[in-house]
Amino acid sequence: MATSRTVKDVSPHEFVKAYSAHLKRSGKMELPEWTDIVKTARFKELAPHDPDWYYVRAASMARKIYLRGRSWCWCISEDLWWSQRNGSRPPHFCKSSGAIARHILQQLQNMSIIELDTKGGRRITSSGRRDLDQVAGADCSCPLMYAEGC
Repeated sequence: MATSRTVKDVSPHEFVKAYSAHLKRSGKMELPEWTDIVKTARFKELAPHDPDWYYVRAASMARKIYLRGRSWCWCISEDLWWSQRNGSRPPHFCKSSGAIARHILQQLQNMSIIELDTKGGRRITSSGRRDLDQVAGADCSCPLMYAEGC
């Protein structure tokens, strides 16, 4: 008997690739007109090179909310942080853009993948959990235990 795989059972990289492709195919998530010119953090100089970066970021955020149970916008923008390079001076911690995180959370909420939690923050809905688990079971070919060799 084959067991069903969840998001926790597959490689994070493979899942984010598969779920971002699913979001792009579904057509429910509409891209804002500023996605090709916006910087993703204050210390970045250019917009991302990948034209599908918005879908990848949305898939990553949906996965984080799935694994944590619930999350806040500021918490997600701190998770997507990098070190600002200052030349010969020491590097500093910088968060990613909160406006992008907020916009993606609103898009996921309109798609009913996540919902507002009564205790604060956002949590994944039952239909959203089912959707993510279906993508993890169908599109991700690399289970977590074999993630190193894929």
